Amino acid sequence: MSDTLHKYLALDHGTRVQAVRLEDAWRTGLAHQDLPPVLRGLLGELAAAAVLLASNIKFNGSIVLQLQGNGPARLIVVECTADLGLRATAHVREGADIPADGTLQTLLNADGQGRFMVMLDPAERAAGTPAYQGIVPLEGETVAEALEHYMRNSEQLDTRMWLAADERHCAGFLLQRMPETGGQAAEPGAEPSWERFVALAETLQAAELLAEDTETLIHRLFWQDDLRMFEPRSVRWHCPCSRERVANMLRSLGRAEIDSILREQEQVQIACNFCGKPYAFDAVDCAMLFTDSPQIPQEPGRTLH
Repeated sequence: MSDTLHKYLALDHGTRVQAVRLEDAWRTGLAHQDLPPVLRGLLGELAAAAVLLASNIKFNGSIVLQLQGNGPARLIVVECTADLGLRATAHVREGADIPADGTLQTLLNADGQGRFMVMLDPAERAAGTPAYQGIVPLEGETVAEALEHYMRNSEQLDTRMWLAADERHCAGFLLQRMPETGGQAAEPGAEPSWERFVALAETLQAAELLAEDTETLIHRLFWQDDLRMFEPRSVRWHCPCSRERVANMLRSLGRAEIDSILREQEQVQIACNFCGKPYAFDAVDCAMLFTDSPQIPQEPGRTLH
């Protein structure tokens, strides 16, 4: 099943197992983003990782993962809400060339000043209260290694990740050593799981993550183990941009400014600076924004796809 997060727990309660594989949500996210394959791959890996981590937050809000540096790619950022609404984007430095053999380090951290940031942003955060931010140097040759480094050093959680992405799918697999909680005894007959599960998951290949459904992967890796399975959760692409928001922004610019743009371009064209979705307003559309009873035109075909 695609666009689904699966979660399991070892019988000794010592290891959390999670897997996600996105197809429709990932293609929707890429629809308006023309990215070089190597950058698209890094973005997809970070997107899969964000879903894996967001499924464990205990508040109504979102987790933001951000890779930033002074290389050809200046920013890769993904946000995933607690209910698994995902959006993701990457930005290339103006005039920069993205080599086909680029890596996380060469694209974002060529000068050693790259940073990896994790932000937890509660939806009901009080005004003036900053979101929690953890920032560490961008270490590791892959997105998975960068995240493992962050989790180990900032969250003190032993975490292993396997991530993969192409133009059709992005996928991720996570193992996390659970803290001892005293009140949760291992189930009868359970054997210590962490080191054994890591050894089994080390056999995972990127091609497997992209090609196989989660149930097949779990059976292939842990066919000798009984895992406690939780209810699967759906993942969706969600960027809050909309024609209404763009219309409100245009209205705030004022009639004179909009008329000036129309004289030069015949249309006002704007793309969401996060997902890249384009919106176009012609002269009639713009006139409707400044009537006594402002309207937002919703005719089919007005939004470019």
